[in-house]
Amino acid sequence: MSRHKCTKEIYKAFLQASSVRYSGLALSEVSPKPFSHDSVSRWLQSQQYRPRDIWHIVKDLINTEEPCLLVVDDTVLDKHRSKQIDLVHHQYSGNAHDVIAGIGLVNLVWYGLERQHSIPIDYRVYDKDTDGKTKNDHFRDMLKLGKNRGMTPSAVVFDAWYSSLNNLKAARDLHWNWVAGLKKNRKVNRNETLEMLDFPDEGLKLHLRGYGWITVFRFVAKNGRTDYIGTNIEEPSRDQVEVIVKARWSIEVYHRELKQTCGIERCQARTGRAQRNHISVLA
Repeated sequence: MSRHKCTKEIYKAFLQASSVRYSGLALSEVSPKPFSHDSVSRWLQSQQYRPRDIWHIVKDLINTEEPCLLVVDDTVLDKHRSKQIDLVHHQYSGNAHDVIAGIGLVNLVWYGLERQHSIPIDYRVYDKDTDGKTKNDHFRDMLKLGKNRGMTPSAVVFDAWYSSLNNLKAARDLHWNWVAGLKKNRKVNRNETLEMLDFPDEGLKLHLRGYGWITVFRFVAKNGRTDYIGTNIEEPSRDQVEVIVKARWSIEVYHRELKQTCGIERCQARTGRAQRNHISVLA
């Protein structure tokens, strides 16, 4: 029997229900079970939640017969006002469009193509000082584990930040297709960059330096932004690739919900263990 009055169920329900205050004090004031805010802090510090816990929760929700994608991306939990919290590193935030102090979170989401719904299945906390792993290492670790868990995606989808040669080869080594953003200065053919080329609607088959032959499409948004999307899918169509790229938005929505509706950035606990537990409860 647990010696803690606070429980995972109470803590999670509080975070999901609250819209302004996410502290232990706020929870102690509204909890159906009487306990102090110190009790919340002690409970948060004492637990040992791990990324594998999320898989045990969601694995039965996944229809292995449904065509699917695996979507990978990271987000930074803003901690620029919290200088003494463990796990905080200075890193680039796509949301802030700048380098900020925060906790890096790399997520893997399963996306069902028939019902167009998404389920988070894995995550990693970026803390190179502790485990020596980069975000790219976490990317490859999660893909490999996904394979071991029986995932058979139509493709793995990720943005240009994760389209290094090692990551592309890792997906290929798992015998998976990939669809990824490529930076405009990526070298192809003999010594050309993507921005130097003219792209027909049906895309171009190009030799990616260090990898091999891929197909690249150029998409121009209404605001003028240009994206280069590469894939190792055999004979891909533009419509096919566009559908897959749009599915990547599911992980952006997931990150936004974690931040705006669940208070994942609002935990002020100083220890890495407490922060990891807070993240695990919500992720």
